[in-house]
Amino acid sequence: MNETHFHLRAARNRQTDSCAGIGKAHRLQLFHNHLVLDLLLSTFGFGSAPFVELREQIWLSVFDFACRSQMNGLIFTFNPETTVRPDFVDRALDTVVTNGGKLDFVELVCPLDELKKRIDNPSRLQYRKLNSLAFFEKLHAAGEFDTSHMPLASITIDTSLHAPAETARQIAAGLHLTGTPGSE
Repeated sequence: MNETHFHLRAARNRQTDSCAGIGKAHRLQLFHNHLVLDLLLSTFGFGSAPFVELREQIWLSVFDFACRSQMNGLIFTFNPETTVRPDFVDRALDTVVTNGGKLDFVELVCPLDELKKRIDNPSRLQYRKLNSLAFFEKLHAAGEFDTSHMPLASITIDTSLHAPAETARQIAAGLHLTGTPGSE
């Protein structure tokens, strides 16, 4: 890849709007993880062995081909949870770096109370995103959203404090991307 490949995590809800703004302004492709999840959920249960294996194969294949095709960059969004194997990040890093790319980690956070307010937002229905507050609370209590295996992020932004456009601007500035989000 010529410029930057970066990964965003744990934003929930307003993440896609921020990423789309960065992608458009900086000519980076947006690879939303739910495109893969929705494909696999049509055939396999979430967290099943085939689901986990195929999900990570597809993610890594997209990273590999994105690097080899010399695209300007790729924004990959996902929320780490216990069905994402702990070695996935190392394999992603290896795939990108082996192909001459760079991987930057951006963490988008949001207070738990705000996340709970966002869970049933109709925009979450566009993809098969978690939209049940009761189920979210059950998963959260069980530690399903543990991110301890994730590397330290270059940038951490609280999405409850900023509109998506401002979040995009902060990410672009923090990663020293050329251009201004929304300028194109």
